[in-house]
Amino acid sequence: MEIKETKHWTVDEIGEAAQKLKKGGLVAFPTETVYGLGANAMNSDAVSGVFDVKGRPHDNPLIVHVNSFEQVKDYVVALHPYAQKLADTYWPGPLTLICQTKTDLFAKEVSAGLPSVSFRMPDNEATLMLLKKAGVPAVGPSANTSGKPSPTTYEHVYHDLQGKIDGILDDGATKIGVESTVIDVSDPEQNPMILRPGAITKEQIQQDLGIEVSYDKHLLETSETPKSPGMKYKHYSPDTKVLMVKKQDWPAAVHWVKENNLCAGVLAGPRICDEVRANTAATFSYSDDSMLAATRGLYAGMRALDEGQLSLDVILVAVLPEEGLGLAYMNRLKKAAAQKYFEA
Repeated sequence: MEIKETKHWTVDEIGEAAQKLKKGGLVAFPTETVYGLGANAMNSDAVSGVFDVKGRPHDNPLIVHVNSFEQVKDYVVALHPYAQKLADTYWPGPLTLICQTKTDLFAKEVSAGLPSVSFRMPDNEATLMLLKKAGVPAVGPSANTSGKPSPTTYEHVYHDLQGKIDGILDDGATKIGVESTVIDVSDPEQNPMILRPGAITKEQIQQDLGIEVSYDKHLLETSETPKSPGMKYKHYSPDTKVLMVKKQDWPAAVHWVKENNLCAGVLAGPRICDEVRANTAATFSYSDDSMLAATRGLYAGMRALDEGQLSLDVILVAVLPEEGLGLAYMNRLKKAAAQKYFEA
């Protein structure tokens, strides 16, 4: 692989980053969810580079980032009756719309052979300006090594992709910390279906649309092409083993760590971290005990514990209620832990 000088662009240098993106370069950009790895969605070589740099399976489709819903209208075959309402309500924001698109508009690698493409308008002024100045839609999967915790800061991106991409547009830490909600509106005859939970919840969407919206819990067979990122492959996982710990099991988990002389890290809210700190090797506390703080801190915490100076045997992560934003938190945590709980 060609070694590149990975530039650090500030928000005052968007023009340079936009030109690089337009001409086929790989440019990481900030969003309100996680940092994305951008490439011109109409440039096959550039999009292929995204898969190569990340080590991403080629049957895992990409989300195309746009700076307006008007762009999407130019790309779709038939607009779902609720697509406009969803965009009007949540864009710019953490909602991805899967739409049936016209053929031969995007690089073939974008859709992984599917007749649909996913679109999102991110809620980040710097990236919207980047897209506007570049004048092209951009794919933007998480800017990390495939399967690892998604990046929520410039430093996370640089750690994984330095020397592999052209540059990183730095706009500080992301606001939400987990990827967007993905909703399938590719079939105008069917009600929208959520394929990946995120900050925008099923309950919010149902209330705003006034209809029943289902959540797809289908586990894909290995031969199927996933319709949305995050559905098929192991994701969000650090190198260190991760175990999920239910609220009532923390005393037993700490006892297990001590009894087996394990070097353990803990990722949880301040209350739990305070209780276990004396008996564990390292803790990473969410900023408070709210669900939003947990989603903001999940990836950053796993990275901090995994990449710290200690060689941990295990990272114990707090289980939270699977409701509202907690559904997105637990969706990512379960994948990071390969569905494994601490068993008392």
